[in-house]
Amino acid sequence: MVSSRAVAGRSSTKGAAVTTKTTTYPLRQPVSLKAEAERLAAEEGASLNQFVPTAVAEKLAALRTADFFLNRKDKGDSEAFRRLLTRDGGQPPQAGDELPADVGL
Repeated sequence: MVSSRAVAGRSSTKGAAVTTKTTTYPLRQPVSLKAEAERLAAEEGASLNQFVPTAVAEKLAALRTADFFLNRKDKGDSEAFRRLLTRDGGQPPQAGDELPADVGL
């Protein structure tokens, strides 16, 4: 259950110039998961209270990125892309830039 008690005016001043309000969220999780999160937080030199929101933010960013590309994948024009890759002119690929043999153009 999310606590509705946001700490008004409280901001994070470490590292970022972004001011954010915080809230308290009691989290039920397996003991083993908490122990692993504490271990990783310690490796990063962070507290668990710093590590968990950062991990959640990273997961949200990954999910949003995946959604972005899923929404964009059907908007591309494969035929126009092939024409662009096989057009006359330009320079030959530099060493290491060749297409793999299994890519059919």
